[in-house]
Amino acid sequence: MLAAKLSRVVFNLTHGKNLVYNTCWEDPRLDRVALKLTESDRLLVITSAGCNALDYALDGLERIDTVDVNARQNALLELKKAAIRELDYETFFEMFGRGRLTDWDTIYKEKLRESLPASAREYWDKQGKFFYGKGRRPSFYFRGTAGMFAWSMNVYINRFARIRPAIERLLEAQSLEEQEEIFRKDVKQAFWGPKMEFFLRRDSVLSMLGVPRAQRRQLEKHYPGGIAKFIEDRLDQVFTKLPIKDNYFWRVYMTGEYTHECCPEYLREENFNRLKGGLVDRIHTHTSTILDYLESTDQTYSRYVLLDHMDWLAEHHADILQRQWQAIINHADDLSIMLWRSAALEVDFIDPIEVELNGKKYTLGDVLEYNRELANELHAKDRVNTYGSFDIATLHKNPSNNATDDNHERNGATEGNLPHGALAHSG
Repeated sequence: MLAAKLSRVVFNLTHGKNLVYNTCWEDPRLDRVALKLTESDRLLVITSAGCNALDYALDGLERIDTVDVNARQNALLELKKAAIRELDYETFFEMFGRGRLTDWDTIYKEKLRESLPASAREYWDKQGKFFYGKGRRPSFYFRGTAGMFAWSMNVYINRFARIRPAIERLLEAQSLEEQEEIFRKDVKQAFWGPKMEFFLRRDSVLSMLGVPRAQRRQLEKHYPGGIAKFIEDRLDQVFTKLPIKDNYFWRVYMTGEYTHECCPEYLREENFNRLKGGLVDRIHTHTSTILDYLESTDQTYSRYVLLDHMDWLAEHHADILQRQWQAIINHADDLSIMLWRSAALEVDFIDPIEVELNGKKYTLGDVLEYNRELANELHAKDRVNTYGSFDIATLHKNPSNNATDDNHERNGATEGNLPHGALAHSG
Protein backbone atom coordinates (compact mmCIF):
# COMPACT_ATOMS: atom_id res chain seq x y z
CA MET A 1 0.00 0.00 0.00
CA LEU A 2 2.82 2.41 0.89
CA ALA A 3 4.63 1.59 -2.34
CA ALA A 4 1.48 2.29 -4.34
CA LYS A 5 0.94 5.65 -2.61
CA LEU A 6 4.58 6.61 -3.10
CA SER A 7 4.35 5.66 -6.77
CA ARG A 8 1.31 7.90 -7.25
CA VAL A 9 3.09 10.79 -5.53
CA VAL A 10 6.11 10.38 -7.82
CA PHE A 11 3.87 10.14 -10.89
CA ASN A 12 1.93 13.27 -9.92
CA LEU A 13 5.10 15.22 -9.17
CA THR A 14 6.59 14.18 -12.50
CA HIS A 15 3.53 15.21 -14.49
CA GLY A 16 1.90 17.92 -12.43
CA LYS A 17 3.91 20.87 -13.75
CA ASN A 18 5.67 19.46 -16.80
CA LEU A 19 5.28 18.93 -20.48
CA VAL A 20 5.34 15.14 -20.65
CA TYR A 21 5.10 14.19 -24.33
CA ASN A 22 7.07 16.09 -26.97
CA THR A 23 5.95 13.66 -29.68
CA CYS A 24 3.12 11.13 -29.98
CA TRP A 25 3.94 7.47 -29.46
CA GLU A 26 0.90 6.00 -31.16
CA ASP A 27 1.18 5.01 -34.81
CA PRO A 28 -1.40 7.06 -36.78
CA ARG A 29 -0.87 4.95 -39.89
CA LEU A 30 -2.72 2.17 -38.06
CA ASP A 31 -5.37 4.50 -36.70
CA ARG A 32 -6.30 5.89 -40.10
CA VAL A 33 -6.91 2.37 -41.43
CA ALA A 34 -8.94 1.42 -38.36
CA LEU A 35 -11.00 4.62 -38.26
CA LYS A 36 -11.85 4.74 -42.00
CA LEU A 37 -11.85 8.53 -41.82
CA THR A 38 -14.02 10.61 -44.16
CA GLU A 39 -14.60 14.33 -44.66
CA SER A 40 -17.86 14.13 -42.72
CA ASP A 41 -16.26 12.69 -39.57
CA ARG A 42 -16.00 14.53 -36.27
CA LEU A 43 -13.19 13.16 -34.08
CA LEU A 44 -12.43 13.42 -30.37
CA VAL A 45 -8.84 12.54 -29.43
CA ILE A 46 -6.58 12.99 -26.41
CA THR A 47 -4.08 15.70 -27.36
CA SER A 48 -0.76 14.20 -26.24
CA ALA A 49 1.82 16.07 -28.37
CA GLY A 50 -0.66 16.90 -31.12
CA CYS A 51 1.24 15.11 -33.92
CA ASN A 52 -1.54 12.62 -34.57
CA ALA A 53 -4.32 15.22 -34.55
CA LEU A 54 -2.42 16.97 -37.35
CA ASP A 55 -2.02 13.65 -39.11
CA TYR A 56 -5.76 12.87 -38.94
CA ALA A 57 -6.55 16.39 -40.18
CA LEU A 58 -4.91 15.50 -43.49
CA ASP A 59 -7.96 13.33 -44.25
CA GLY A 60 -10.04 16.51 -44.34
CA LEU A 61 -12.25 15.74 -41.35
CA GLU A 62 -15.09 18.12 -40.60
CA ARG A 63 -13.81 18.74 -37.05
CA ILE A 64 -11.19 17.47 -34.59
CA ASP A 65 -11.42 18.23 -30.87
CA THR A 66 -8.34 17.42 -28.80
CA VAL A 67 -8.72 17.09 -25.03
CA ASP A 68 -5.97 16.90 -22.43
CA VAL A 69 -5.98 17.55 -18.71
CA ASN A 70 -2.37 18.80 -19.01
CA ALA A 71 -2.48 22.37 -20.36
CA ARG A 72 1.14 22.08 -21.50
CA GLN A 73 0.24 19.40 -24.03
CA ASN A 74 -2.39 21.71 -25.52
CA ALA A 75 0.13 24.56 -25.50
CA LEU A 76 2.42 22.42 -27.65
CA LEU A 77 -0.31 21.70 -30.19
CA GLU A 78 -1.26 25.37 -30.26
CA LEU A 79 2.40 26.24 -30.96
CA LYS A 80 2.44 23.78 -33.87
CA LYS A 81 -0.77 25.24 -35.22
CA ALA A 82 0.57 28.80 -34.99
CA ALA A 83 3.85 27.76 -36.63
CA ILE A 84 1.97 26.11 -39.52
CA ARG A 85 -0.05 29.29 -40.06
CA GLU A 86 2.82 31.78 -39.74
CA LEU A 87 6.10 30.13 -40.82
CA ASP A 88 7.54 28.91 -44.10
CA TYR A 89 8.16 25.20 -44.45
CA GLU A 90 11.94 25.17 -43.92
CA THR A 91 11.67 27.19 -40.70
CA PHE A 92 8.86 24.94 -39.51
CA PHE A 93 10.92 21.83 -40.24
CA GLU A 94 13.94 23.27 -38.42
CA MET A 95 11.72 23.84 -35.41
CA PHE A 96 9.78 20.57 -35.26
CA GLY A 97 11.87 18.37 -37.54
CA ARG A 98 15.33 19.18 -36.21
CA GLY A 99 13.99 20.14 -32.79
CA ARG A 100 15.78 23.48 -32.64
CA LEU A 101 15.39 27.06 -33.83
CA THR A 102 18.54 29.13 -33.45
CA ASP A 103 16.69 32.46 -33.79
CA TRP A 104 13.76 31.38 -31.62
CA ASP A 105 13.52 34.69 -29.72
CA THR A 106 13.05 36.77 -32.87
CA ILE A 107 10.71 34.38 -34.67
CA TYR A 108 8.64 33.74 -31.57
CA LYS A 109 8.15 37.44 -30.78
CA GLU A 110 7.57 38.58 -34.37
CA LYS A 111 5.55 35.69 -35.84
CA LEU A 112 4.23 33.25 -33.27
CA ARG A 113 3.46 34.87 -29.96
CA GLU A 114 0.42 36.91 -31.00
CA SER A 115 -1.06 33.91 -32.82
CA LEU A 116 -1.22 31.86 -29.63
CA PRO A 117 -4.12 31.75 -27.15
CA ALA A 118 -3.28 33.35 -23.82
CA SER A 119 -2.61 30.12 -21.92
CA ALA A 120 -0.19 28.82 -24.57
CA ARG A 121 1.50 32.22 -24.83
CA GLU A 122 2.12 32.25 -21.09
CA TYR A 123 3.78 28.83 -21.28
CA TRP A 124 6.02 29.52 -24.28
CA ASP A 125 7.05 32.92 -22.95
CA LYS A 126 8.91 30.91 -20.30
CA GLN A 127 9.92 27.74 -22.16
CA GLY A 128 11.47 29.01 -25.38
CA LYS A 129 14.74 27.51 -24.16
CA PHE A 130 13.39 24.15 -25.32
CA PHE A 131 14.20 25.23 -28.89
CA TYR A 132 17.52 27.04 -28.34
CA GLY A 133 19.57 24.07 -29.55
CA LYS A 134 22.13 24.60 -26.79
CA GLY A 135 23.25 22.94 -23.58
CA ARG A 136 23.28 19.30 -22.59
CA ARG A 137 19.92 18.67 -24.24
CA PRO A 138 20.19 20.50 -27.58
CA SER A 139 16.95 19.22 -29.10
CA PHE A 140 13.33 19.91 -28.22
CA TYR A 141 12.89 16.14 -28.38
CA PHE A 142 15.13 15.79 -25.35
CA ARG A 143 12.86 18.14 -23.36
CA GLY A 144 9.84 17.38 -21.20
CA THR A 145 9.78 14.34 -18.95
CA ALA A 146 9.65 11.77 -21.77
CA GLY A 147 12.38 13.76 -23.51
CA MET A 148 14.51 13.64 -20.37
CA PHE A 149 14.25 9.86 -20.46
CA ALA A 150 15.21 9.80 -24.16
CA TRP A 151 18.20 12.02 -23.43
CA SER A 152 19.32 9.76 -20.57
CA MET A 153 19.10 6.73 -22.88
CA ASN A 154 21.27 8.55 -25.40
CA VAL A 155 23.81 9.36 -22.70
CA TYR A 156 23.89 5.66 -21.87
CA ILE A 157 24.29 4.76 -25.56
CA ASN A 158 27.13 7.25 -26.07
CA ARG A 159 29.09 7.08 -22.84
CA PHE A 160 28.48 3.69 -21.30
CA ALA A 161 27.40 1.23 -23.97
CA ARG A 162 29.44 3.20 -26.55
CA ILE A 163 27.41 2.00 -29.49
CA ARG A 164 26.60 5.26 -31.30
CA PRO A 165 28.27 4.14 -34.58
CA ALA A 166 26.22 0.93 -34.45
CA ILE A 167 23.01 2.91 -33.82
CA GLU A 168 23.75 5.07 -36.86
CA ARG A 169 24.33 1.99 -39.01
CA LEU A 170 21.13 0.45 -37.66
CA LEU A 171 19.09 3.51 -38.65
CA GLU A 172 20.54 3.39 -42.17
CA ALA A 173 19.96 -0.35 -42.65
CA GLN A 174 18.38 -1.20 -46.01
CA SER A 175 16.86 -4.57 -45.13
CA LEU A 176 15.42 -6.48 -42.19
CA GLU A 177 18.31 -8.94 -42.44
CA GLU A 178 20.84 -6.11 -42.10
CA GLN A 179 18.87 -4.59 -39.21
CA GLU A 180 18.75 -7.86 -37.32
CA GLU A 181 22.45 -8.52 -37.76
CA ILE A 182 23.46 -5.08 -36.51
CA PHE A 183 21.01 -5.15 -33.62
CA ARG A 184 21.91 -8.60 -32.34
CA LYS A 185 25.65 -8.36 -32.93
CA ASP A 186 26.51 -4.74 -32.15
CA VAL A 187 23.63 -3.17 -30.21
CA LYS A 188 21.71 -5.49 -27.92
CA GLN A 189 24.64 -7.19 -26.17
CA ALA A 190 26.14 -3.83 -25.22
CA PHE A 191 22.87 -2.09 -24.37
CA TRP A 192 20.80 -4.72 -22.57
CA GLY A 193 21.68 -6.38 -19.29
CA PRO A 194 20.86 -6.65 -15.57
CA LYS A 195 21.53 -2.96 -14.89
CA MET A 196 19.15 -1.83 -17.62
CA GLU A 197 16.51 -4.31 -16.45
CA PHE A 198 16.79 -2.99 -12.88
CA PHE A 199 16.52 0.60 -14.15
CA LEU A 200 13.38 -0.09 -16.18
CA ARG A 201 11.57 -1.76 -13.29
CA ARG A 202 11.58 1.46 -11.24
CA ASP A 203 8.27 3.33 -10.98
CA SER A 204 10.14 6.63 -10.89
CA VAL A 205 11.76 5.86 -14.24
CA LEU A 206 8.52 4.70 -15.84
CA SER A 207 6.78 7.84 -14.58
CA MET A 208 9.01 9.86 -16.89
CA LEU A 209 7.44 7.97 -19.78
CA GLY A 210 3.91 8.58 -18.54
CA VAL A 211 3.52 4.99 -17.36
CA PRO A 212 1.68 4.82 -14.00
CA ARG A 213 2.03 1.95 -11.55
CA ALA A 214 -1.34 0.56 -12.66
CA GLN A 215 0.03 -0.17 -16.12
CA ARG A 216 3.24 -1.72 -14.80
CA ARG A 217 1.20 -3.98 -12.50
CA GLN A 218 -0.87 -5.22 -15.43
CA LEU A 219 2.25 -6.33 -17.24
CA GLU A 220 3.94 -7.80 -14.18
CA LYS A 221 0.82 -9.87 -13.56
CA HIS A 222 0.26 -11.22 -17.05
CA TYR A 223 3.56 -11.17 -18.95
CA PRO A 224 6.13 -13.92 -18.24
CA GLY A 225 9.29 -12.23 -17.02
CA GLY A 226 7.49 -9.00 -16.13
CA ILE A 227 7.96 -5.54 -17.52
CA ALA A 228 11.70 -5.80 -18.19
CA LYS A 229 11.24 -8.90 -20.33
CA PHE A 230 8.30 -7.22 -22.00
CA ILE A 231 10.44 -4.23 -23.02
CA GLU A 232 13.26 -6.50 -24.16
CA ASP A 233 10.89 -8.45 -26.39
CA ARG A 234 9.44 -5.26 -27.85
CA LEU A 235 12.89 -3.93 -28.73
CA ASP A 236 13.59 -7.23 -30.48
CA GLN A 237 10.33 -6.86 -32.41
CA VAL A 238 10.99 -3.25 -33.46
CA PHE A 239 14.58 -3.71 -34.57
CA THR A 240 14.46 -7.17 -36.13
CA LYS A 241 10.91 -7.59 -37.50
CA LEU A 242 9.82 -4.11 -38.66
CA PRO A 243 11.53 -1.89 -41.26
CA ILE A 244 13.45 0.90 -39.53
CA LYS A 245 13.75 3.17 -42.56
CA ASP A 246 10.33 4.78 -42.00
CA ASN A 247 10.17 4.35 -38.23
CA TYR A 248 10.28 8.00 -37.25
CA PHE A 249 9.25 7.20 -33.66
CA TRP A 250 12.48 5.41 -32.79
CA ARG A 251 14.64 7.64 -34.99
CA VAL A 252 13.71 10.77 -33.07
CA TYR A 253 14.08 8.89 -29.78
CA MET A 254 17.63 7.84 -30.59
CA THR A 255 18.83 10.98 -32.37
CA GLY A 256 16.68 13.89 -31.18
CA GLU A 257 15.57 14.77 -34.70
CA TYR A 258 13.72 13.59 -37.80
CA THR A 259 14.84 13.61 -41.41
CA HIS A 260 12.83 14.77 -44.42
CA GLU A 261 12.56 11.12 -45.43
CA CYS A 262 11.64 9.76 -41.99
CA CYS A 263 9.20 12.01 -40.15
CA PRO A 264 5.52 12.36 -39.18
CA GLU A 265 3.19 13.21 -42.05
CA TYR A 266 2.59 16.78 -40.85
CA LEU A 267 6.31 17.50 -41.34
CA ARG A 268 6.28 16.65 -45.05
CA GLU A 269 6.21 19.76 -47.24
CA GLU A 270 3.12 18.85 -49.26
CA ASN A 271 1.17 18.06 -46.09
CA PHE A 272 2.42 21.18 -44.33
CA ASN A 273 1.02 23.21 -47.23
CA ARG A 274 -2.34 21.45 -47.03
CA LEU A 275 -2.55 22.12 -43.29
CA LYS A 276 -1.60 25.76 -43.88
CA GLY A 277 -4.31 25.94 -46.53
CA GLY A 278 -7.00 25.57 -43.88
CA LEU A 279 -7.04 22.03 -42.54
CA VAL A 280 -5.21 23.09 -39.36
CA ASP A 281 -8.12 25.38 -38.47
CA ARG A 282 -10.39 22.37 -38.02
CA ILE A 283 -8.46 21.34 -34.87
CA HIS A 284 -9.67 22.71 -31.53
CA THR A 285 -7.94 22.18 -28.18
CA HIS A 286 -9.58 21.83 -24.75
CA THR A 287 -7.83 21.63 -21.39
CA SER A 288 -10.10 19.30 -19.48
CA THR A 289 -10.82 15.69 -18.67
CA ILE A 290 -12.81 13.86 -21.33
CA LEU A 291 -15.73 13.56 -18.92
CA ASP A 292 -15.83 17.25 -18.02
CA TYR A 293 -15.47 18.30 -21.64
CA LEU A 294 -18.26 16.04 -22.89
CA GLU A 295 -20.56 17.15 -20.09
CA SER A 296 -20.02 20.77 -21.13
CA THR A 297 -20.55 20.50 -24.91
CA ASP A 298 -23.33 19.76 -27.38
CA GLN A 299 -20.85 18.53 -29.99
CA THR A 300 -21.29 14.97 -31.24
CA TYR A 301 -18.67 12.62 -32.66
CA SER A 302 -18.40 9.81 -35.16
CA ARG A 303 -14.85 8.80 -34.15
CA TYR A 304 -12.97 8.56 -30.83
CA VAL A 305 -9.26 7.94 -30.15
CA LEU A 306 -8.92 7.26 -26.41
CA LEU A 307 -5.23 6.24 -26.15
CA ASP A 308 -4.47 4.30 -22.94
CA HIS A 309 -5.78 6.54 -20.18
CA MET A 310 -8.48 4.03 -19.19
CA ASP A 311 -5.84 1.74 -17.66
CA TRP A 312 -5.33 4.28 -14.89
CA LEU A 313 -9.01 5.11 -14.47
CA ALA A 314 -9.99 1.44 -14.24
CA GLU A 315 -7.67 0.90 -11.27
CA HIS A 316 -8.20 4.15 -9.39
CA HIS A 317 -11.53 5.69 -10.50
CA ALA A 318 -13.86 3.05 -11.89
CA ASP A 319 -16.84 5.31 -11.14
CA ILE A 320 -15.41 8.09 -13.29
CA LEU A 321 -14.64 5.61 -16.07
CA GLN A 322 -18.30 4.52 -16.05
CA ARG A 323 -19.51 8.12 -16.20
CA GLN A 324 -17.03 8.87 -18.97
CA TRP A 325 -18.32 6.00 -21.10
CA GLN A 326 -21.89 7.16 -20.57
CA ALA A 327 -20.85 10.63 -21.75
CA ILE A 328 -19.02 9.17 -24.75
CA ILE A 329 -22.13 7.23 -25.79
CA ASN A 330 -24.39 10.24 -25.21
CA HIS A 331 -22.26 12.26 -27.64
CA ALA A 332 -21.57 9.51 -30.16
CA ASP A 333 -23.27 8.83 -33.47
CA ASP A 334 -24.68 5.39 -34.08
CA LEU A 335 -21.90 3.23 -35.59
CA SER A 336 -19.18 5.49 -34.21
CA ILE A 337 -15.76 3.86 -34.35
CA MET A 338 -13.60 3.97 -31.21
CA LEU A 339 -9.94 3.11 -30.67
CA TRP A 340 -8.01 2.58 -27.47
CA ARG A 341 -4.74 1.05 -26.39
CA SER A 342 -3.71 -0.64 -23.15
CA ALA A 343 -0.75 -2.00 -21.29
CA ALA A 344 -2.84 -5.10 -20.66
CA LEU A 345 -2.46 -7.99 -23.07
CA GLU A 346 -6.24 -8.34 -22.93
CA VAL A 347 -8.54 -5.60 -21.66
CA ASP A 348 -11.15 -7.05 -19.31
CA PHE A 349 -12.46 -3.91 -17.63
CA ILE A 350 -14.40 -2.33 -20.54
CA ASP A 351 -17.16 -4.80 -21.40
CA PRO A 352 -18.69 -5.08 -17.86
CA ILE A 353 -19.24 -1.31 -17.59
CA GLU A 354 -22.97 -0.50 -17.46
CA VAL A 355 -24.47 2.31 -19.55
CA GLU A 356 -27.95 3.50 -20.43
CA LEU A 357 -29.25 3.62 -23.99
CA ASN A 358 -32.81 4.50 -25.01
CA GLY A 359 -33.95 4.17 -21.40
CA LYS A 360 -32.53 0.67 -21.01
CA LYS A 361 -29.48 -0.66 -19.20
CA TYR A 362 -26.74 -2.43 -21.16
CA THR A 363 -23.13 -3.37 -20.64
CA LEU A 364 -20.54 -2.06 -23.07
CA GLY A 365 -20.06 -5.65 -24.17
CA ASP A 366 -23.67 -5.53 -25.40
CA VAL A 367 -23.28 -2.39 -27.52
CA LEU A 368 -19.68 -2.52 -28.77
CA GLU A 369 -18.80 -4.69 -31.74
CA TYR A 370 -15.07 -5.44 -31.84
CA ASN A 371 -13.04 -5.87 -35.00
CA ARG A 372 -10.39 -8.05 -33.41
CA GLU A 373 -9.09 -9.48 -36.67
CA LEU A 374 -8.20 -6.04 -38.04
CA ALA A 375 -6.90 -4.87 -34.63
CA ASN A 376 -4.53 -7.83 -34.41
CA GLU A 377 -3.38 -7.38 -37.99
CA LEU A 378 -2.62 -3.70 -37.46
CA HIS A 379 -1.07 -4.15 -34.03
CA ALA A 380 1.51 -6.54 -35.43
CA LYS A 381 2.64 -3.74 -37.78
CA ASP A 382 2.84 -1.06 -35.08
CA ARG A 383 6.07 0.90 -35.61
CA VAL A 384 6.07 2.03 -31.97
CA ASN A 385 5.26 -1.39 -30.52
CA THR A 386 4.86 -0.09 -26.98
CA TYR A 387 1.43 -1.38 -26.01
CA GLY A 388 0.03 -4.68 -24.83
CA SER A 389 -3.17 -4.45 -26.87
CA PHE A 390 -5.04 -2.40 -29.44
CA ASP A 391 -8.85 -2.36 -29.71
CA ILE A 392 -11.19 -1.22 -32.46
CA ALA A 393 -14.90 -1.11 -31.61
CA THR A 394 -18.05 0.09 -33.34
CA LEU A 395 -20.88 1.42 -31.18
CA HIS A 396 -24.43 0.16 -31.84
CA LYS A 397 -26.83 2.62 -30.26
CA ASN A 398 -29.88 0.52 -31.16
CA PRO A 399 -28.87 -2.95 -30.02
CA SER A 400 -31.25 -5.87 -30.47
CA ASN A 401 -31.11 -9.12 -28.56
CA ASN A 402 -30.04 -10.97 -31.68
CA ALA A 403 -27.28 -8.48 -32.47
CA THR A 404 -26.11 -8.66 -28.87
CA ASP A 405 -25.95 -12.45 -28.94
CA ASP A 406 -24.06 -12.37 -32.25
CA ASN A 407 -21.60 -9.85 -30.85
CA HIS A 408 -20.86 -12.04 -27.81
CA GLU A 409 -20.23 -14.95 -30.14
CA ARG A 410 -17.88 -12.89 -32.29
CA ASN A 411 -16.01 -11.66 -29.22
CA GLY A 412 -15.73 -15.13 -27.74
CA ALA A 413 -14.51 -16.66 -31.00
CA THR A 414 -11.51 -14.36 -31.10
CA GLU A 415 -10.82 -13.99 -27.39
CA GLY A 416 -7.74 -16.19 -27.46
CA ASN A 417 -6.08 -14.27 -30.27
CA LEU A 418 -3.90 -11.98 -28.22
CA PRO A 419 -2.16 -9.18 -30.14
CA HIS A 420 1.58 -8.59 -30.22
CA GLY A 421 2.52 -5.46 -28.25
CA ALA A 422 4.36 -3.80 -25.43
CA LEU A 423 4.74 -1.15 -22.74
CA ALA A 424 2.00 1.50 -22.72
CA HIS A 425 3.26 4.99 -23.44
CA SER A 426 0.90 7.81 -24.29
CA GLY A 427 -0.54 11.12 -23.43
